[in-house]
Amino acid sequence: MCFDSRFCLVRSVTWCFICLGRVLAQVSCELVPPKPSRPTEGVLFFNLELSPMAAPGLEPGRQSELLVSLNRLLERCLRDSKCIETESLCVVAGEKVWQIRLDMHLLNHDGNITDAASIAGIVALCHFRRPDVSVQGEEVTVYTPEERDPVPLSIHHMPICVSFAFFHQGTYLLVDPTEREERVMDGLLVIAMNKHHEICTIQSSGVVMLLPDQILRCSKITAVKVAEITELIQKALENDQKARKEGGKFGFAESIPNQRITAFKMESAAVDTNDVEEQAGEIIAKADPPSEVFASPVLHTPGTAQIGEGIESSWGDLEESEKEEEEAAEEKGESEVAAFECQKMETEDTSTPRETKSEEPIVLSDSEEEEVVILEPQELPRKTRTQTSSKQENPSKKAFNKRRRKKKTSR
Repeated sequence: MCFDSRFCLVRSVTWCFICLGRVLAQVSCELVPPKPSRPTEGVLFFNLELSPMAAPGLEPGRQSELLVSLNRLLERCLRDSKCIETESLCVVAGEKVWQIRLDMHLLNHDGNITDAASIAGIVALCHFRRPDVSVQGEEVTVYTPEERDPVPLSIHHMPICVSFAFFHQGTYLLVDPTEREERVMDGLLVIAMNKHHEICTIQSSGVVMLLPDQILRCSKITAVKVAEITELIQKALENDQKARKEGGKFGFAESIPNQRITAFKMESAAVDTNDVEEQAGEIIAKADPPSEVFASPVLHTPGTAQIGEGIESSWGDLEESEKEEEEAAEEKGESEVAAFECQKMETEDTSTPRETKSEEPIVLSDSEEEEVVILEPQELPRKTRTQTSSKQENPSKKAFNKRRRKKKTSR
C-alpha cells in the first residue's frame, strides 16, 4: 500500500494505491452548503469507476449492473456504518460544511473488486487531512498547511469487506476469488466487518442457498482476515507518518525499488580537486600542436559538399554552380521563345493572303516584366478543298452509271 497527499487552500486531496486488484482511491474536500434536512452534518460522496483499462469487457460511461451494485455496497459499508463522524465536518451550522468526496478507479480487474475498493477507500479516508478553519462572526478563514497543520477525519472504526465464492451448490468455499473463478462460481457472499467483530453489512448474490452454519463459518473467517488487514493498515499509516516527520521517502516514491531503471540511482563518487591547474598544464604541454595547413574539401560527386573535421565548407561553390545553371536555363528559354516568334511570323506570312498583309502589324511588348504572345487561329484550306472535292463525282463514273441504267431498261 502506498500513500501520498496534497493540500490546497479550499480543496484537499489524498491518494491511496492498493495492489490487491489495482484500485486507486482519491479523497478531496470542499466547503459547500449542507443539506436542508441535516444542517449540522457534513456531506459524504462515494464513487467507483470502471474503465476498459482494467478489463476489455468494461465499457466507459455506462452504468452497468455490476457498477451499480458495487457503489451501493460501498455506500452501505462506509456511510451507513457511521465509520466517519459527519458532525465534525460542520463549519457553520446551516451555511457551510465540509463535503468529503471519495473517487475510486479500477486499474486492473483481477477479481474481487469489492474487497480491493473497500480497503482502498477506508485507507484513503484514514490518511486524508483537511485544512484547518476558524470562524469569527460570519467570517470563515481557511488556513494553508504552512500556517496550520491539517486536521484528520474523525473515524470511529474501519469496515473492511471480505468476499466468499461458492461452488457446486455450496459444497466448496473459496476466499478472495479471482476473475476466472468469479465466472464459474455459483454464488457470492460479501461480509463487511471491523476489528471489533461488528458486522457492518452483508450481501449474498447468485443461485446458491446458504445454510446458517455456512454463514457463521464465513463470519469467523472474516473476523480473522479483517484483524490481519487492519493491522497492516495501521502499520502502513504509522510508517508513513514517521517518514514524513523525519523527511524521508514516503508516498509513491517509497514504492519504487532501487533496482529498477526508473529509480535513477547512482552511487556517489569522490572527486579529487587538488592540483587541478598543474595537471591541466601538463596535459596541454604533452598535447600535439594544432596543424596550420587546412585540407581542401573532397567532393565525391558534383553538387555535394563536405563540412566539419577542420575542412572548409564548399556551400558557396555549390550555390555559384546552381546560379550558373539557372542563368543557362533562362538563356535557353529566351532563345526558344525568339525562335518560336520567328516561326510564327513566317507561318502568318505564308498562310494569310495579300489583302491581310496591308493591315497594321502586331506590335509585341519589348519589356522584360511581361511578354505577350498573341496566337490567331489558322485557316485550313486543305480540309475545305477535300470536303468540296468529295462532294463532286467523277464524270467518267457518271457515264458508266448511265450506260448501266440503259441496259437494265432495254432488258
